[in-house]
Amino acid sequence: MYSDGDRLPSGTRIGRTALGVSDLTEMADFYRDVVGLTVLSRDDTRAVLGGVETPLLVLEHEPDAPTRHRSGAGLFHNAFRVPSRAALGDALNRIRDHWQLGGASDHGVSEALYLTDPEGNGIEIYRDYPREEWPRNDDGTVRIGTYHLDLEPIEAAAAGESEAPAGTDVGHVHLEVSSLASFREFYVETLGFEVQTELPAALFVSAGGYHHHLGANTWNNRTGPVDGRGLSWFEVVLPRTETLDAVRDRIAESEYAVTETDDGISVTGPDEIEMRFRA
Repeated sequence: MYSDGDRLPSGTRIGRTALGVSDLTEMADFYRDVVGLTVLSRDDTRAVLGGVETPLLVLEHEPDAPTRHRSGAGLFHNAFRVPSRAALGDALNRIRDHWQLGGASDHGVSEALYLTDPEGNGIEIYRDYPREEWPRNDDGTVRIGTYHLDLEPIEAAAAGESEAPAGTDVGHVHLEVSSLASFREFYVETLGFEVQTELPAALFVSAGGYHHHLGANTWNNRTGPVDGRGLSWFEVVLPRTETLDAVRDRIAESEYAVTETDDGISVTGPDEIEMRFRA
């Protein structure tokens, strides 16, 4: 049974995310030129992009994999968090110069830009407001909303940088799932994330009081597991080896199997979405 002692601790964060892609060159160039990531390594089968020394995105070449099926669960968006409004302004300029902006929102906790990569994977680039300014419910949980975002101040703050700055990371991953009940049972009751914002067709959960490390929605009525190109896996980094051991034990007591990896563990959860953990 889930208890307060099973909650994931402060310091838990998203690490890398991985996408299966058809055109490795086009996708690596896109994430370099539009998102502003640095290509850290690249060969015929794989490209790793991120900050100056921090891997954030792994592109795995899967030329024979089919396009993601309309019914398949998987990625709604990867959310790259930048450390300042100036960096968000630079991202806006890169998008306008090289691509197309899909949308923008003020979420009360953050300012966010939205776009879609050349193979249909959703992307959010955002910057957080100071934590003390986040709106909260009576029980202390964070209240995430969706409001109009004025782009003029963001554009005016741009510093003219062509690359995402130091401090850029993957702030959260937003999934499309077939069942919010199954998402809650696994990610909250088993793994130990805490619910922050709950909507009729979406759920946002986090560790350590962040507004959300994971989002899940059923907006597009996905009914089947992950299939085809798109999300391969995503990673959660835990602050201590003891926490990794506790997560391993909780998964082992569930219906899901734990697989040991070189630097942690892996589990394939609801909708066959693979999640990796390391300390």
